[in-house]
Amino acid sequence: MSAARNGRFGRGGIPRRTPDQLRHMRAAGRVVAEMHAAIRAAAAPGVSTAHLDLVARDVLARRNADSNFLGYHGYPAVICTSVNEQVIHGIPNHVPLRDGDLLSVDCGAIVHGWHGDAAFTMGIGTITPEAQRLIDAADAALAAAIREMRPHRRLGDVGAAVAAVVSAAGYGNPQQYCGHGIGQAMHEDPDVENRGRPGRGHELLPGMVLAIEPMLLAGGDDEVIQLDDGWTIVTADGSLAAHVEHTVLVGANGPDILTRL
Repeated sequence: MSAARNGRFGRGGIPRRTPDQLRHMRAAGRVVAEMHAAIRAAAAPGVSTAHLDLVARDVLARRNADSNFLGYHGYPAVICTSVNEQVIHGIPNHVPLRDGDLLSVDCGAIVHGWHGDAAFTMGIGTITPEAQRLIDAADAALAAAIREMRPHRRLGDVGAAVAAVVSAAGYGNPQQYCGHGIGQAMHEDPDVENRGRPGRGHELLPGMVLAIEPMLLAGGDDEVIQLDDGWTIVTADGSLAAHVEHTVLVGANGPDILTRL
């Protein structure tokens, strides 16, 4: 789940996790990855996002894990489901998905008090080449940021990597929301912005874990709007959006994605 930008970029601390703590975070990450796989398999034209929420709940129950989304500031579901112009934090409902829709799913899990958090965007049925290009650019932006999660890189390098891909593709890059630190809470310091100055901000050291989450707006406009439900964020110009995320460890030999099977 995306964090609202709070201005703590480069200033909040990033703890270095112990092997025991990382063991629990890996377990939480595996649950999130299983939720993603189950949702991808179930998502199709005619299926509602409320049904996908039930699919995710089943994975949590089978893995004896807790949701870090359900009840978070009153959020009513275990996944966020954002469709088409919805960027993040869409609430599952009983409206059937349609062929050609773009669906972003964000979800998390808690195992023994430690958190995992990740998101993906997929097409429903047959989507347009333009929509596929947006998904591909979002995945490329996330991959570029993850490559910067190496010892002695800087937090600004991570954001700059996202911004470079988004800008080159001609998409919007909203400033109000961002990635975050993660551990015993879903949202911890620092902000992990999707833009930054290379070589600036925290030095990344082995054992640090961050949730990196690019958000791309197809219309090229950076502006987003919150709907009256108090959660759903949509593009101001009504264009499509994509949202992707992984929880990533700075490993001694390079990045280690905790929310991937």
